[in-house]
Amino acid sequence: MVLSLFQQLCEQGGQQQGNPLLSLLPLVLIFVVFYFLLIRPQQKRQKKHQKLLQALDRGDRIVTSSGMHGTIANVKERTVIVVIADGVKVEIEKSHIAGKLDKTKGS
Repeated sequence: MVLSLFQQLCEQGGQQQGNPLLSLLPLVLIFVVFYFLLIRPQQKRQKKHQKLLQALDRGDRIVTSSGMHGTIANVKERTVIVVIADGVKVEIEKSHIAGKLDKTKGS
């Protein structure tokens, strides 16, 4: 439907001088579609992830982007110390934490 309308507008434009703003309409429509299908959902996910990272606290069970599960032992400015096994601690960048797990569930 939109394509046929666009073709009619193009045919009319060939016959007479059209409105120059009308030629920008397809670009505006493409931008609107990209915004609502790609940009806006990505921004929402990013805000949600930032909120998750700011709410991290000692004792929280997490999973990293590589799939490692562990418990936070210490929270620093850019990193966290995670206990992944008895006596095994690793320091991980906060940006690589994929999610927070329920404390009641086992690993």
